[in-house]
Amino acid sequence: MIDLAKLKKRVEKFYKNSEATYRDARNALCHYQNLAPQQENYTFTNGSVKELINLAGTIPVTYKGNTYNIPICIWLLDTHPNNAPICYVKPTSHMLVKASKFVDQNGRIYLPYLEDWKPYKSDLLELIQVLIVTFGETPPVYSKPKSDSYSFPSSTHVPTSSGVALYPTKTTNYPPGEALPKHPIFPPNSPAIYPNYPQYPGPSIPSYPPTGNFGLTIPSAGTGTIKDEHIKVSLISGIEEKLLRKMKEQVQQKQAELQTLTRTQEELKHGKMKLDLMINKLEKEQSDLDKSITVLKDTEQELKTAIGKMENQEAINVDDAVTTTAPLYKQLLNTYAEEAALEDAIYYMGEALRCGIIDLDVFLKQVRTLSRKQFMLRALMQKCRQKAGLAI
Repeated sequence: MIDLAKLKKRVEKFYKNSEATYRDARNALCHYQNLAPQQENYTFTNGSVKELINLAGTIPVTYKGNTYNIPICIWLLDTHPNNAPICYVKPTSHMLVKASKFVDQNGRIYLPYLEDWKPYKSDLLELIQVLIVTFGETPPVYSKPKSDSYSFPSSTHVPTSSGVALYPTKTTNYPPGEALPKHPIFPPNSPAIYPNYPQYPGPSIPSYPPTGNFGLTIPSAGTGTIKDEHIKVSLISGIEEKLLRKMKEQVQQKQAELQTLTRTQEELKHGKMKLDLMINKLEKEQSDLDKSITVLKDTEQELKTAIGKMENQEAINVDDAVTTTAPLYKQLLNTYAEEAALEDAIYYMGEALRCGIIDLDVFLKQVRTLSRKQFMLRALMQKCRQKAGLAI
């Protein structure tokens, strides 16, 4: 299993746009689990060396109805995704690179998708899908030729690396340049036999000695020529096979495009759900805000009305403002007020003594008189509360 946490640390260490690079690499690794991240030194054409991360492994490619694992290596530049990655085909010891307009002799891959790379729009997942479609049309590797002699089942038509169609007579192994029919999907670390792009026979085919392991099926023994009807049948068969291959390539390409569109649709749906939640939250907050504004406006209006009424009213006597509902309560209120006044008088008498305004004899005489009145008032206040049924 791929350690995504370790990958993230490596990306954060070596890459400028670490978040976008990690997200792009993680999506590719999750979809194609035969790829694995590696941290190695990459030597550029100018001789400079830089430590970069690459995705190395195999990708499944369908060719002639069979699925093969093509070994590749995708180097991510430290400016990714602003610049396109550098891609290579990495053949095993059992394979050779087949040069084409998409792959050079060194295995370097050239694609229009890489040339037209758009920062933050192009990604590794789409790049791998384009590689699968391209390699399904033009395989980038083929198996190495062997020095051993080969023989084949009489019912199997096998093109060689030279492009000449042979009709073998016995079964042992397969010749170089062609993959096993009905070959399963190989494990990531196992060497696979890869298909060589077939070539079809022309109007004439060289003859082979009748004593060899290989021989041509011809209408009459002892002649090395093919009649017009045989050429016609061969050409029709070749055209049918080519058309069928083209149809399969178109279907695979459309399937890859459909997968990309499906993934985009899922992302759009997920984004729409997020936007809907955000809109609902904003609408709720807007509704709460409108309610709060309405309450504040009503309260403000009430305050303005109360202030207007108070401005139009005459001055109120404080003694008249406090009224009681019964004579007992009025007596209790007056007693409490008088007792509080005596308390204040005793306090100020003490301050006068301290400041030397009055002497000690006057202070003691006045305090004795005030204390006696205060005691009587407190006793009266307690009796009133008892009659009124209040807590004592």
